[in-house]
This record gives sequence, C-alpha cells and structure tokens, in this order.
Amino acid sequence: MVFEGSSAAISHTGRVRSNNQDSGYSGSNLFVVADGMGGHAGGDVASAVAISKLQPLDDHYATPAQAEEALRTTIASTAGDLIDVAAQRPELAGLGTTVSGIVMVDEYAVIGHIGDSRIYLYRDDALTQITTDHTFVQRLVETGRITPEEARFHPRRSVLMRVLGDMDPDPEVDTFIMPTRPGDRWLLCSDGLSGVVDELHMAKTLRQQMTPARTADSLLKQALDGGAPDNVTLVIVDVGGQHPLYTGTPTIVGSASNPDGVVVPASRSLLPTGWFHPARAAANEPTHFEPDNDYLEEVIAEDRRRTRRRRTVGLASVVLLIGAIVTSFALFYNWTQTRYYVGSDENTVVIYQGIQQSIGPISLSTPYEDTGIPFADLRDPYRSEIERTITARDLSHAQQIVENVRESLPDSSPNADEDQDDAVPTPTPTPDDGGDE
Repeated sequence: MVFEGSSAAISHTGRVRSNNQDSGYSGSNLFVVADGMGGHAGGDVASAVAISKLQPLDDHYATPAQAEEALRTTIASTAGDLIDVAAQRPELAGLGTTVSGIVMVDEYAVIGHIGDSRIYLYRDDALTQITTDHTFVQRLVETGRITPEEARFHPRRSVLMRVLGDMDPDPEVDTFIMPTRPGDRWLLCSDGLSGVVDELHMAKTLRQQMTPARTADSLLKQALDGGAPDNVTLVIVDVGGQHPLYTGTPTIVGSASNPDGVVVPASRSLLPTGWFHPARAAANEPTHFEPDNDYLEEVIAEDRRRTRRRRTVGLASVVLLIGAIVTSFALFYNWTQTRYYVGSDENTVVIYQGIQQSIGPISLSTPYEDTGIPFADLRDPYRSEIERTITARDLSHAQQIVENVRESLPDSSPNADEDQDDAVPTPTPTPDDGGDE
C-alpha cells in the first residue's frame, strides 16, 4: 500500500560547526535521520553511507513484520559497510552514525533506531518520545540516579552506548511496530534539534498544523535562535492531512545529498577521533563516545565522584552562606547598640539603646535608663516629640535631651507641691484688749 500523507526534510550546519555530518531522507514510505560522528570527514561519510544503504527500503511490503525484518537487517549490516570504509581509508577510522528511521506499511509505522537521534509522535495534542536514547545519561535516568531534567544538562549527556560504526560488526538495533492513523504527525530529528529546543516548544510548533515544510522551517529557526552548536536535521511526516501525497520524489538532505563532495583531510588530526560529537555548551568538545565495559565503569565511578563533590561543595556553600549571614547580623546588631533615642514606655520618659526597628521577633533596642519623668506631665513640643521618639547622636546627647525635658516641666510639679505641704505656717498675733480695763 502506498503511504498517503505528506512529508518534508531539512538539514543545516548550525551556527558553530564548519561542515554538516548529518543526513536525512524523506521518500514515499521511508523516512530517516542519521547523525554522523568521528572527525571532520568521518561523520559525513558515515551518515551518507547509512542513507545510501537504507534507500532501497523505500518500497512496498506485504506485512509490517516483513518491513521490520528488512529494516533491522539493513541497519545492522551498515556497520559492516563502515568497517570496510575504515579499512580502505584508514584516515576515517573511528567513523560512526546514529540511525532513526520509519517505514510506513498500511496503518503501521515500522521503526528502527540506534543512537541518540529521536523519533517523536504528535497525536491528540500530546507529544511523545517514541525512541529511547542509547546514551549513558539515559541509563542513569532509567536506574533512578538522575532525573530527566538533570540529564539535559549532565556533562556526559552525549556519551553514546550504542551506535553504528567500525568497531562493532554486530550492533544491537531497536525495532518495533506501532499503529498510526490519519492526523498523526511524526518528527524525526538529530540531537542538534532535541538538545536545543525542548518538547514544550516542539509541541507548540506541531500544534499549529502548518505544512510539514513550514513546520520544519519553524523548528530549525528555533534551533538556530538557540545557538545551534551542532548540525540540525529533521524530517516531518504527516499521516493523511490536508494535502496528502500519493507519490513523492525522495528528498535527501545533509551530507548524503552530496556524498562526492565530502573532503577527506590529507593527514589525520592529532586530536582523538573516537565517537565524538558536539555538545550544546561547547560544540568543539568530544562528547560522543562508544565505551567498552571498562570505560563505562570508569564513567560511572566518575559520575559518583562528581555527585559527591557537588554535595560537598553545596554543603560547604550553605555553611559559608549561613556563617556570612550570622556574621553580618552580628556586626549590624553591634552597630545598632551604639545608637540611642529618647521615648516613652507610656508612663515615664525612657532612654533606649539601639534603633527602633525589629527583625521579625527580634527587637533591635532595649531600655537603657528610666528617667522617672512622668510622661503625663510633659508639655508640647516635648510631649509629641517623645511620643514619636527623639533620635540621639550618642548617649551624652540622649541625656542632654532628657535634661532639657526636665527643665521644661511646669513649676506645679509634684516636687513643688510637696515643698509647700512641708512648710510650717507662722501664727498671726492677736490684738491686745487690755486698754479696756
């Protein structure tokens, strides 16, 4: 059965890389993305060889199971081709590629996958990652050591555990069959897209129901706006849709579109080749590698050491931060105790040490001296000023303010009344009436 739908493929070198090691294919029934690695020319050749090897699968199959077997066998046998290429051209030793492909058979999508390129399905307004990354950090996620969000920024996020290359003649390829239906949108992409554009923005773009070509352009623009430190390749496949194509001319993008143009350096670089691939943060760093068991154990041990260092540094940072806060508060509190102000405790005039503010339940002032001057006897302006409090430069200034307040008290103060009560009255002489005698 001929696939009824529409598709588009696009590939871009990115903003950092000098050549495109990705390849992509969009045909009548076959859709593939391959992300090459292994040096300046090795990656170009590897992804182009994979696309060339898979192209004959763009055909009709009697059953999905028949297509699955053909896809698995062809992808796995590509490793042998890469081994032959490396034997004939020693300067390409260490070349390799990821492969993520779909063969459409009737109402089914037959999927083959190895590496960390991805296949997503957008259905019922939800985006789902269909393939599982064959990476070291994915193993850490599966074993519960890190979260998926931590995996996005892990320093080993691009260490590959499985890949097509010249070191393993019998690679393990994931294949499976999924039902598909009209309205489904399939997205195949290299990590140049998935490593920069998150799934939330992918889903937002796919939701707009633009044509596959315009959707691919929009996703590519987002990757470029995000810095695009790696090559970006993607294929969009719509099942059914508004403009289904019953026959289509195959589209080949990336290095596979011009395999004869791949230039091999005259001499090998002094830098290690291996399974290297750019990271988002530093595109020239070797971050893809096909490790053996010893290397895997070393990386796991390194990850444990890194986790311990991170916890130690984090704990030390917390302790230092707490120490800095306590020291700063102590210095600030000591400074406040050099300040004074005159106020009232509602009964008498009081000299306070500190400032009037509080930090939560902690008051930054305490009574220093109760002057004994009744607040009720005060006259304005001292009464209203002390009610609001009077700030002093120092203790001597505060005591001088109190003396000024005391001198302003009325003469009829309680002390004056007591002096009058204690005075003994002098008797008045009585007139002498003796003259009447």
